[in-house]
Amino acid sequence: MTRHVRLAARIALFGAVFGAGYLFATLTQTTAQAQMGDLGKKALEATGGSGGTLGSVAKLGTSISQMREHLTALNQNVDELEKIKASLGGG
Repeated sequence: MTRHVRLAARIALFGAVFGAGYLFATLTQTTAQAQMGDLGKKALEATGGSGGTLGSVAKLGTSISQMREHLTALNQNVDELEKIKASLGGG
């Protein structure tokens, strides 16, 4: 009987230590923050010079990213022109 009590106490102690460690780890967990934008762009540019299918796909991805940036800038310019037009009393 005492053997079973000792075993139960040992298992309970192990579970309590594990539970406390898990609780403290979740309470003090920090989140990782990475700035991958420039790194991804550099990787695409480096792959673009390699040639072959992968290089072509990388060049296409870089071109699409550049087009998106230019389109965003153009949309901002159009918005500014519409504001100017409205302030001047135009339609």
